[in-house]
Amino acid sequence: MATYFALLFVVLFASTLSGVFGMAGGMVLMGALAYALPVSAAMVTHGAVQFVSNGWRAILHRRHVSWRIVGHYAIGSTLAALILVIVTYQPTKAWVYLWLGLAPITAWIPKRRLHLDAARRPDAILCGFLVSGMNVAAGVSGPLIDVFFVRTGMTRHSIVATKAATQTFAHSVKVIFYGAPLLTMTGLTGMPPLWFFAVAAPLAMLGAVLGGYALDLMSDTNFLKWTRWIVTGFGLVFLAQAAFLFLAPTLASTLAPALP
Repeated sequence: MATYFALLFVVLFASTLSGVFGMAGGMVLMGALAYALPVSAAMVTHGAVQFVSNGWRAILHRRHVSWRIVGHYAIGSTLAALILVIVTYQPTKAWVYLWLGLAPITAWIPKRRLHLDAARRPDAILCGFLVSGMNVAAGVSGPLIDVFFVRTGMTRHSIVATKAATQTFAHSVKVIFYGAPLLTMTGLTGMPPLWFFAVAAPLAMLGAVLGGYALDLMSDTNFLKWTRWIVTGFGLVFLAQAAFLFLAPTLASTLAPALP
């Protein structure tokens, strides 16, 4: 019970963080869920909560959403979903944390040299394909999607709103990919109880509202600067956790002979 209440607090914090920067919150929530739940259950729970959080944020800022970009993104996301249906991918917690830790690297790519622009149809389709694939592999994809939006010339409100709308597709793919096998088992193995989702949904919506207020007070310059450093900080934490999980078996076997 204490674990579920702690996760609910993380849901509110992560949703507020995403409401301000359009990402980072998903990384925080995925890291917490991966620590507390089995990987598949963490992915489904994260996808469900983030679906509500992103969907509500898109509704709140709907007048800023570029629906043309969303439509093209959906095409790429659907293509990724079709490919993932025939691929068997079951990551361990160590690999999930590794992907989470490596994801922020994309925030430091010299994006001005990539010439990627989500406002162009081919780039928007490619964005949907890559982001949905990474969302399944790591659970999050915020830093990657940012690569496609830095050259759009959009305001911070339009970036947050459009990214929120597109991320609903990515999280839908993740929920289906990990949730379908769980449904064939006896119940949803390792999943939180239904009351957790009933409470998490309004908390995610509240966080989107609070984040929106903070976004109004921030300049476009500070928005871009702080986003990069925040995701990098969390990425370093997750890399440390991944290193521990990968090395733990080796350390245990090394120390075992020395134990009485």
